Amino acid sequence: MSPSLATPPAARLAAPAHWRRVDFISDLHLDPREPQTVRAFHRYLATAGADALFILGDLFEVWIGDDAASPGSLEHDCARWLHAASQHAPVFFMHGNRDFLLGEAFARQAGMTLLSDPTVLDFGGQAWLLSHGDALCVGDTDYMVFRERVRAPVWQADFLAQPLEQRRAFARSAREQSEARKREPGTVYADADVMLSQQWLDDARARTLIHGHTHRPAEHTLPGGARRIVLSDWDLSATPARAEVLRLDVHGVTRRLSLAAT
Repeated sequence: MSPSLATPPAARLAAPAHWRRVDFISDLHLDPREPQTVRAFHRYLATAGADALFILGDLFEVWIGDDAASPGSLEHDCARWLHAASQHAPVFFMHGNRDFLLGEAFARQAGMTLLSDPTVLDFGGQAWLLSHGDALCVGDTDYMVFRERVRAPVWQADFLAQPLEQRRAFARSAREQSEARKREPGTVYADADVMLSQQWLDDARARTLIHGHTHRPAEHTLPGGARRIVLSDWDLSATPARAEVLRLDVHGVTRRLSLAAT
């Protein structure tokens, strides 16, 4: 497939002068069935020590509406932890492909600032282009069709108007289909398109793209000489455990295992 090189307009965020350390995480896929990862996230928020935290999507395994964050739920607990963390350093959230329905109500509850995808962060004299990354994986044609459908305001309004239990049933079905696809022999997930990544960077006048989604942590040099840095997912039940944080400071970019994973 020859992808369209149309670039969504990028928002811009200028880091305050006092910021020295900025953390990026994504793809934690928080779920009550993965309590180790949930606990690690809680501990990370309490010990991060960064001047700002950027969550680049898929914090939750699934999001069916802000009304699911009722007392006693994982969503409600996470809102409390995030709000506490936001009292010490701002927390920014960009939607992923699993939690694109997370809304302003939960963001306020959690003390988070919502970011559009993509956003340019001006920090340390450089422009850093931030994205979840799923919109760059144009080779996954089935997903791109699905993405266009569920990101439509009409579809979202119709879905959120359904009773909570009906939405939960839809989420369970979608999750089961996703797991079944993973088990199919020969299944290969598309990576971020190289030409499209370069085009996004050129249009944003940035030299480094930071994104998640693919669960393929690495650093790539693009044909134009720019960088594409891919975040890791989190999975504390894996061997070895994954709970990687990408830290950006005045010296550059480093990957560090969250102390919460040790």
